[in-house]
Amino acid sequence: MTYPVSILDLTPIPAGASSAAALAMTGELARLADRLGYHRYWFAEHHNTRSLASAAPEIMIAHIAAQTEHLRLGSGGVMLPNHSPLKIIETFRLLEALHPGRIDLGLGRAPGTDGITAFAMRRSREAMTADDYPEQLAELIAYDDESFPGDHPFRAIKAIPFDVKMPPLWLLGSSPFSAELAAGAGLAYAFAGHINGAGAMSALRSYRASFVPSDRYPVPRSMLAVSVTVGETAAHAEQLNQINKLMLVRLRTGQTDRLYPTLDEAMAYTFSPAEQQLIDAMPMRSIVGDIETVHARLLDLAAEAEVDELMVTTFLADKADRVRTITSLAAAFGLLNRSLMSAGV
Repeated sequence: MTYPVSILDLTPIPAGASSAAALAMTGELARLADRLGYHRYWFAEHHNTRSLASAAPEIMIAHIAAQTEHLRLGSGGVMLPNHSPLKIIETFRLLEALHPGRIDLGLGRAPGTDGITAFAMRRSREAMTADDYPEQLAELIAYDDESFPGDHPFRAIKAIPFDVKMPPLWLLGSSPFSAELAAGAGLAYAFAGHINGAGAMSALRSYRASFVPSDRYPVPRSMLAVSVTVGETAAHAEQLNQINKLMLVRLRTGQTDRLYPTLDEAMAYTFSPAEQQLIDAMPMRSIVGDIETVHARLLDLAAEAEVDELMVTTFLADKADRVRTITSLAAAFGLLNRSLMSAGV
């Protein structure tokens, strides 16, 4: 079976580089992915993390959509608790109007940051403690469908642009909660396997089994996002994986002010017993190996999870490593050949 393959770009900042350089690199990689036949290119919302250059996926979507021709551009995701539903729908209707048929709206419920930064984003104690994600989602959809009850105070509000519908809506998750919510609402579902690889299979199968058809999605539509570390050889990939381990330890121990380590820095680092224990306990894992190994494992995971699409990301920040990932996976999956065939070339 063949799968549409997409990219989640976290816009990492390599050691010694600036955020401007990292953003320029993302533009180069997106244009490369566009030429190679990738399906989607999504951006994440993260805050108070010095190693990542973008906190605003909607700006990245607009910027990259103007530089590419075929890619669908989307959020992986916008964190709904950080924003009002009205602001989100108007932002993404505007993006859809600017780039018709090329925009995706992916929603998450995590803050995308630490507690104090989440408080700064939401600006109230009530917003910090509210567990109203399903209600916020229902409000977002009600704006698009103009389906508020007659006595609802927001019924008179018309999201603009008036004559544009919200782009395709995906719920993102790394736990059964979002799988159940997406299935019950009849929405597409993307599981963040790069955050919780161990929970992917049960959540995705549960989503498909309990899916309730809707006007937006008459049948279930699911995607598995996976982190990959593609080396020139298996041994090279294991060396690169030291970068992943060191960066994740830093993130889990609150060292958000550190940039991505270089390969030399990671290879020279000795993990303490406590740090190694932390690594072993992490659900965040990457498929590590040469391209043949990574490709085979991705196919196995997609079949096991019964998904319709695959999305890959990499925790590596170096340009050569990211280019290798994009080009080698495109060749392994035959993306360019498939895109040419679908275009009749």
